[in-house]
Amino acid sequence: MMSHATLIHGLKKIVKYIVTFMAVMMTAVIFWGALDVAILLVQQLGTEPFLRIGSEHLLSVFGSFLTVLIAIEIFLNIILYLTKNMFHVQLVIATALTAVARKVIVLDYSVVSTPLIFAMAAIVLAVGIAYWIANQKESISGSD
Repeated sequence: MMSHATLIHGLKKIVKYIVTFMAVMMTAVIFWGALDVAILLVQQLGTEPFLRIGSEHLLSVFGSFLTVLIAIEIFLNIILYLTKNMFHVQLVIATALTAVARKVIVLDYSVVSTPLIFAMAAIVLAVGIAYWIANQKESISGSD
């Protein structure tokens, strides 16, 4: 009969393999995302007027860039988990803050409702406060 400790050790090993596979998949997502951003940028620069990105396309380019940056932050979370067997709270919150900021940047304010704008503001405030608290805790514990 398998002991409890042996089972837990085996399960942890399986999870490590899955996380490693996820890191490989995330690398592919980052590569394809960066390629997509490059193609989008070339397409925007190649249409009339040439070598200009109109304001209507600028937000989609920014959104694409930020999406790739979010993927990179998720990849860094995965790598941190693989190397230190932990999640760094500040990095996780920073990833969430980037994702929320991306949504705020690309949101079409001409078609959204007022309650949605207030909800987005509340989310930005909540995640911003969480990031600030995590940084405060880090600076307090780091000054020992």
